[in-house]
Amino acid sequence: MPGMKNRSFWAGWGQLLTNYDDTTIITDMDEKYIHEQHSIHHILYHIIFCPKRRRKVLVGPVHDRLKQIIEAVADEHQWQIVELAIQPDHVHLFIQANPYTLPTDIARLIKGRSSHELRQEFAHLMAMPSLWTRSAFYSTAGFVSQETIQHYIERQSKS
Repeated sequence: MPGMKNRSFWAGWGQLLTNYDDTTIITDMDEKYIHEQHSIHHILYHIIFCPKRRRKVLVGPVHDRLKQIIEAVADEHQWQIVELAIQPDHVHLFIQANPYTLPTDIARLIKGRSSHELRQEFAHLMAMPSLWTRSAFYSTAGFVSQETIQHYIERQSKS
């Protein structure tokens, strides 16, 4: 990287990093790395959240409108939806985010906007005390294994 004093850190990424401009998306093995001015990242989260009391309300026009809202929130925050599955009683979201966003913020922003807009548009949702539970499931995902990271760190410490 231009201006980097210790280029040995990036030596293992030689085949991966070929273009150093500030907006490059680097692909390898069908995975996308985002290259920004001071960071390279590939952050994937699997997030699951449910309506209050796991009610089966995410069907028909509510399902379609929820999908639109989730896509809009993701676009506004420059997150990329990898996969979205809206079931009648829960939502699975597999999303690529940036290092500046907490995973809890992703669910909070989506649940907040969707609760507000869906309850305004669909009167039957106003009968619920709140649309979403306060709970959510979060998991990280990626293709670099723990062993690969350990070997990389071991090689770097020997250099």
